[in-house]
Amino acid sequence: MLLRDVDPGDVDAYVRMRCDPTMMAELGGPLPRAGMEAKVQRDVQGAASGTQWIKMIVPDEADPAVVAGSVTLWPHDADGAGQISEIGWMVLPEFQGRGLGKTAVRALLELARDDGRWGLVHAFPGTTNAPSNGICRTLGFRLLGEQDVTFADRVLRSNHWTIDPSTDLS
Repeated sequence: MLLRDVDPGDVDAYVRMRCDPTMMAELGGPLPRAGMEAKVQRDVQGAASGTQWIKMIVPDEADPAVVAGSVTLWPHDADGAGQISEIGWMVLPEFQGRGLGKTAVRALLELARDDGRWGLVHAFPGTTNAPSNGICRTLGFRLLGEQDVTFADRVLRSNHWTIDPSTDLS
């Protein structure tokens, strides 16, 4: 498995991840197709600036055009509670169940540990998203409880997990 920065050619992967009802079931339903090119462009710029890490999960290093999903680490304001680092991931259905999500999340957390600037990392998978909550549990995240989070102007019930990559990564 390889993690590579998002690039302008990843529009189709974004559409498959963000505009599909099955993929977006835990995130309030599919997003509109319109605007995906602009979203990819913003993400390419964010990744190039280094302010956020937006990585595409490539299952086979020999074929970097085939994308299994994405894993992202970014800073943002947590509803007025100050700046936090958040990690999120998506794995396309045909690649699920192979451990790619867990491997990709671990790899990005290891990069964060080695980089040293991200501090405590937060994850907010939906309360009913068993696979993503399982990734958090097995990698050493601590469950702080449930809370409502806003994603794409939708309020979602999520589990709030945290991990300090410098000390907690199992």
